[in-house]
Amino acid sequence: MKTLVIALRATLVTLVVTGIAYPLIATGLSQAIFPAKANGSMIADDQGHEIGSELIAQGFANPGYFQPRLSAAGEKGYDATSSSGSNFGTTSAKLHDRVTQDVARLQKENPDATDPIPAELVTASASGLDPHLSPEAAMWQIPRVAKARRVAPDRVRTLILDHVEGRDLGFLGEPRVNVLTLNLALDRQFGRPETRP
Repeated sequence: MKTLVIALRATLVTLVVTGIAYPLIATGLSQAIFPAKANGSMIADDQGHEIGSELIAQGFANPGYFQPRLSAAGEKGYDATSSSGSNFGTTSAKLHDRVTQDVARLQKENPDATDPIPAELVTASASGLDPHLSPEAAMWQIPRVAKARRVAPDRVRTLILDHVEGRDLGFLGEPRVNVLTLNLALDRQFGRPETRP
């Protein structure tokens, strides 16, 4: 009986410390020090409406917007409740077929892009929700975006360069561009593109 009481006391103390006190302290500190990040790094449009998070990719079908990496998260992709990769191995016939289809689609949607298609535009990220592209993958899409918005490609290139995020702490990771913030900057500078028929 004595051992049972000790075990129950240890369980109760552990529950209070790790299940109640620690989460409340961590949440309170993060809200006080980094409130925007603690609340999901949400991004608002010019009217103040939240339109997404800078941490979670969204799909963009309109040719006047930059497209993020492919997503295998959920049935239609970009589903934050189903974060996952495709789990296809490099020898998978399904992966080969999907990449072949995506290459054909990208070539059709981007007929003026002359450089080879960056690999990240035909492969899904591990989470399926990667909000960033390399500057090279964004630059590859310039002809389509500029044509759809009827602006000079150099103006779009300048906008991309203005939105390149450097390496974290100067040495971690690679330079990248957040697709959602880049597309918002496009709308701010050039207006919203025409919708597809």
